[in-house]
Amino acid sequence: MSSYPAAHERNKFMKFLHLADLHLGRSLNEISLIPDQKYLLDQILELSAQEKPDAVLIAGDVYDRAVPSEEAVALLDAFLSELAAMRLPVLLISGNHDSDERLNFGSRLLKESGIYICGKYDGTLRQVSLTDGYGPVHFWLLPYITRAQVQHFWPDEDTRTYESAVRTVLRHAEIDLTERNVLLAHQFVTPGKAGSGDPILAGSETAAQNVGTIDRISSDVFDHFDYVALGHIHRPQKVGRESIRYGGSPLRYSLSEVGQDKAYTLVEMANKGSHPAVTLIPVKPLHEMRLLKGHFEELMKPENIKYPDDYVFITLTDRTPVPDAFAAIQAHYPNACGLRYELPESSKAARSEKGISPEGDSVPTFSDQIRAFYRQILGEEPTDEEMKILESAAREAGVED
Repeated sequence: MSSYPAAHERNKFMKFLHLADLHLGRSLNEISLIPDQKYLLDQILELSAQEKPDAVLIAGDVYDRAVPSEEAVALLDAFLSELAAMRLPVLLISGNHDSDERLNFGSRLLKESGIYICGKYDGTLRQVSLTDGYGPVHFWLLPYITRAQVQHFWPDEDTRTYESAVRTVLRHAEIDLTERNVLLAHQFVTPGKAGSGDPILAGSETAAQNVGTIDRISSDVFDHFDYVALGHIHRPQKVGRESIRYGGSPLRYSLSEVGQDKAYTLVEMANKGSHPAVTLIPVKPLHEMRLLKGHFEELMKPENIKYPDDYVFITLTDRTPVPDAFAAIQAHYPNACGLRYELPESSKAARSEKGISPEGDSVPTFSDQIRAFYRQILGEEPTDEEMKILESAAREAGVED
């Protein structure tokens, strides 16, 4: 167990920022999001100076890849250094996008500065205790785990399902239920009993029988905790009760997230038994993400060029493809992320009346193009499993919704 005094003993009650799914180093259709992510991290530092929380919680998927870029590593290093200079404790766990070993590197040294990183499960549920006017608050750090990891440490326990593995980990933690307990976890959690409903996906997660590589578990696994700071789902939301929450990603990462609100989650905890107060603070991104739809000539009129610096996805309703359309769009929207065509409903109906498929001579779908590529290069059709993987990658990249 590690202890660290709440920063400057500022608050009678415990106040903390719940962040998740930073995905540092992510790109959007080959456009680096590092400047946008730096802008958000600077915003979090300003928010921390203003709100004076007692801790910052980061619930996994710190990086976008297991082997992060140099820029992403430098960005996290600068961010954590600033928080350490503020004497603001940071509690950080790994997600399924992170490399547990890489994230854990230097963690024993960093804890001397109040930076607590738990990247890999080692058979114990790590605890960090902070203190406010009501006494201690115990923060429990559960990194992304696999059933095999849990089975290695607890071979005689039930680890047949992901939920039973998580229950095993929690059962072996010495949790004092008379005091306040907060859990950081990176899981796919459903309200109540497993299978009773799913959290609302943002769209940039991989939606399948499981999400990413994480199986579903029920929220009642966490009944003993006063607050559960979750990561993995990119839309901020509660799961069952108000005190089990996804922080959500601070940025929109795909076309499917256009129009979705992003927020930082600020939590205030008073005495044991009281309900934590949750405030969602809207994120102000460096660039907005927009979907523009219409005829090419109409969209390119000077009076209609209103968001030249934003990330835009274009849907053209022209009946036939426009030559070099994307290059022309990029001249006005340098951060254009994607282009597709969509026939007007009237054209679809007219084609149906004539016995012609509504798609007609429209631009082939992503799946059509992949299948055609396989036939041309390999002389065979892709398997269903290959198509699922490719379509998932396309959704994450924002080229397919």
